[in-house]
Amino acid sequence: MEIAMKSHVGRVRQVNEDYFACIADLNGRVLAVVADGMGGHQAGDIASRLAVERIVKELRHLEGELSDEDARERLMDALLMANEEVYQYAQEHPECSGMGTTIVAALLGETGGVTAHIGDSRLYHFNADGLQLKTEDHSLVHELMKSGQITAEEASVHPQRNVLMRALGTEPDVRIDLGQFNWSEGDVVLLCSDGLSNKVDHSVMVEWLKRPVSLQAQVDGLVEHALDAGGEDNITLVAVRNKPKPVTGNREG
Repeated sequence: MEIAMKSHVGRVRQVNEDYFACIADLNGRVLAVVADGMGGHQAGDIASRLAVERIVKELRHLEGELSDEDARERLMDALLMANEEVYQYAQEHPECSGMGTTIVAALLGETGGVTAHIGDSRLYHFNADGLQLKTEDHSLVHELMKSGQITAEEASVHPQRNVLMRALGTEPDVRIDLGQFNWSEGDVVLLCSDGLSNKVDHSVMVEWLKRPVSLQAQVDGLVEHALDAGGEDNITLVAVRNKPKPVTGNREG
């Protein structure tokens, strides 16, 4: 598989509260994770780092012959362990009270992937049929849109568009959304924080992913587009292309 990643603090923030990891050597699977911390300076970046590092730790030694059902269960368990760690840290450090993080994670194999997420970080699947969003935002504006109270255009400028209905680490118990999809050679999976999805239109993502350049160049271009559109938030994007070429070079950050 081909992997590309980029994280940028943005043009306004002083601290990057996003954190990510992509681990390519899990017995034939790839683990990709993006987290967007909340709780202000220090607390947010601590929450996202703790969560991602715990998920990586829990999944670092996957068995080679896991079924998709087993992989999905392992992924969910890892997120639950991360929730416990972030919540416990906040209880022991009053200055971090209320901190939390979004999480979107995927375990990707040759023919498909399993996903888990909470919050408004997203996972997209790009193939010959186009670009499909595979996650549902756990945000106030999304709930308002689903109930027909506001339109998508109103949601994009809503004063409470950053309010989350669910996040990792804010409560001792948490509900994780799980998913599964099939993919073929040449398909791309994108995981991103809302610093990208709030600034880059669906059509622009498709345009970049169709360009005859490397996956890293596509990722770099999408992040630059988010910066050019204002870049008020941290921006993180992890992309994986289903490609038979073996990949090394795990990365977290």
